Amino acid sequence: MRSKPETIANISVKEYCFSKKQIQGVVEASQFKWTFTWSFNKGLLTVNPPLGRALIQDALFRFLLKNDYELEAGNDYKFTISAKF
Repeated sequence: MRSKPETIANISVKEYCFSKKQIQGVVEASQFKWTFTWSFNKGLLTVNPPLGRALIQDALFRFLLKNDYELEAGNDYKFTISAKF
């Protein structure tokens, strides 16, 4: 029986600004690295650079929706993506 493909994504929260209602950070998965800005009052996620963005954007969006109020600047987090990058 084959195991399901998965990739671990590592998130580093660089800034959490409640007055701007925004989180900024870096997410890495496999050989890819992106910066992101999560505007949680608008539900808007921007991920850069565009190379490989489609691989991470939906999974990161779901993670942030579920955990945004538990995240703190300067901390690192992980989540699993059900795909192999």
